[in-house]
Amino acid sequence: MNKRLRNSLILCLIVCLALAALCLTQVALAQTSSSKTLPALLLGTAWYPEQWPESRWEADLTLMQKAGVHFVRVGEFAWSRMEPEEGHYDLDWLDRAVAAAAKHDIYTVLGTPTAAPPAWLTKKYPETLRTREDGRRDEHGNRAQGNWANPKYREMARKIVEQMAKRFGHNPNVLGWQIDNEYSEVSYDPETRAQFQQWLKARYGTLDNLNARWTTSYWSETYTAWDQIPIQTGYGNPGLLLSWMRFVSDTWRSYQKNQTDVIRANCDARQFITTNTMGPYDGFDHYTVTQDLDFAAWDDYVGEGHLNPVLNGAGHDLTRGFKQKNFWVMETQPGFVNWAEANNSLDKGEVRAMAWHDVGHGADAVSYWQWRSALNGQEQYHGNIVGPDGTPVPLYSEVSQVGQEFAKAGPVLAGTSPKSQIAILHSYDSRWAIQWQKHNRQYNPIEEIMSYYGPLRSIAQSIDIISPAAPLNQYKLVVAPGLNVISDAVAKNLIAYVQNGGHLVLGQRSGMKDDDNALQPERQPGPLAALLGGRVEQYYALTEPVPFEGQWGNGESRLWAELLSTKDPETSVLMRYGKSNGWLDGQPAAITRKVGKGRITYIGAWLDPQTMAEAAKWMAEDSGIQTPLPGVPAGVEVNPRYGAHGVVYILINFAKQTQTVNLPAPMNDVLQGGSKQSVELPTYGVAILAAGQ
Repeated sequence: MNKRLRNSLILCLIVCLALAALCLTQVALAQTSSSKTLPALLLGTAWYPEQWPESRWEADLTLMQKAGVHFVRVGEFAWSRMEPEEGHYDLDWLDRAVAAAAKHDIYTVLGTPTAAPPAWLTKKYPETLRTREDGRRDEHGNRAQGNWANPKYREMARKIVEQMAKRFGHNPNVLGWQIDNEYSEVSYDPETRAQFQQWLKARYGTLDNLNARWTTSYWSETYTAWDQIPIQTGYGNPGLLLSWMRFVSDTWRSYQKNQTDVIRANCDARQFITTNTMGPYDGFDHYTVTQDLDFAAWDDYVGEGHLNPVLNGAGHDLTRGFKQKNFWVMETQPGFVNWAEANNSLDKGEVRAMAWHDVGHGADAVSYWQWRSALNGQEQYHGNIVGPDGTPVPLYSEVSQVGQEFAKAGPVLAGTSPKSQIAILHSYDSRWAIQWQKHNRQYNPIEEIMSYYGPLRSIAQSIDIISPAAPLNQYKLVVAPGLNVISDAVAKNLIAYVQNGGHLVLGQRSGMKDDDNALQPERQPGPLAALLGGRVEQYYALTEPVPFEGQWGNGESRLWAELLSTKDPETSVLMRYGKSNGWLDGQPAAITRKVGKGRITYIGAWLDPQTMAEAAKWMAEDSGIQTPLPGVPAGVEVNPRYGAHGVVYILINFAKQTQTVNLPAPMNDVLQGGSKQSVELPTYGVAILAAGQ
């Protein structure tokens, strides 16, 4: 063997040994990281390393670690940094950021950057910019200017996401993925309209079928070609309006799937995929869009004012209901925002109370937006945890307290989730249908739902807000306020629930429309009228309150009143209207009928708060609802989470004075330690109490 050959073999051997050692190191690192037990409660923050010199990263991550931060959300607006020019990808900086965070025991959630396309992309491919409803094309310089339906935009989005997935899909320090950011803006360009027309063709098959189901003979709206059908959004044929919103929902789902498919093809099964929604926002059907995700997540902001635990709690319960399991709060405000009319700060202690309020309603992670303010950009005034100078703001200590408490309570709350005896049915189809034809400009579908939600939750201490198509047999009481649109499948689901022993309560405006947003040929509640043994004879938009009285006391209906009648001797009247417009005088305002072991009730009046409280008591008593932790003073919210080892109560005092809660039996005080028979809570005070553990 000559000297040159021997040296080459030695060099090869050295390289092979080095590669083998590197592989073994990576395997060991992966095994070590994957063997870490992920905390049951996660504290996070949005971090934008691309906005700062790398020399600053260490200081930021050190402060995060000291505050108890478990994960950072990174990358969701960094497309121009990841792909500075077409086909030239730079992910090395992101790799370094993930590694730097991991050195501080901080995981990463990667956001796909498709909510903020780079200028080179929209300049080179102008068709990827969304077209506004007025026909103007959006421009670069904000976000969400991309056209969610455009094939070229989807192609470019898939390419950058594929690069990310191949690089980070097996990285042990990456927990999961957030697709895009706060889906909202859609496009009204001719190509999107053509896609909508094809969607209609797939749904209805023939124009004769579409014309019949939309009653297009009205106003000579009959279509003889698919390309005649326009996009209408606020005023138009109700069937067309509803179809457009369903198309929007399906298009967001396919836009999302374009990214989730490529991620799942390149990542570990342990990495989750979600997106961040916006609570009561109704720009698409969230039940449609979230069905392909591992869990739901939302961005929880108060804006102006202070935390309303009832309204905010309903936002949590709505989000939990998308997948009917625990969720994440992907963004929440660190003190204040920048987009409200008055961007006041939450009180001292309120941010902590808000975090525990999130967890009480089923959040397993709470993440603040944002860590540090960018020196420029549209959100300079938004709240943060670290100021632009890199030093903590006063709120830092409160966030650190949340981090410490999450670490302490996490093991007790591991594997727990809310469990509800009551479900409120929520339908985007129905919300849209009412919004398009309010009949009273003050009629708000969310306010209608909330009028039932608050009083019922104060009794049951947990409410599920779910789709009317969801399984219902686990609930003792199901309430459907404003279920305006009822498909045949939903009607069968509700009828079966009552026949199997459940109590169904229908609120005003229920059962008016069919699956095409057309009036039911039978009076309200349409397909449920026979089960009810009664119907709505007429509905009235009100300009003045109408009195009523009966089993739930005396009160007044505002905005809306429905004149009910009974058609079956087993249907009884619960409430009657007083003297008003003549038509309503003495007529039934609420009726009910027992059906075997079940019951169906219809409430045609918009009940005032006092009467609704009495109605809620009646519903709960009739349905056998038990209050999990009775005797709690007003202003203290109780949030039970159930697990294999018992129940954990999260108590938060939102009253303006200190409250004492006497417990029915001694419980373990998770935060303070010891067994307690009672707890004293100052304003925004929190107690975590474990029973049966």
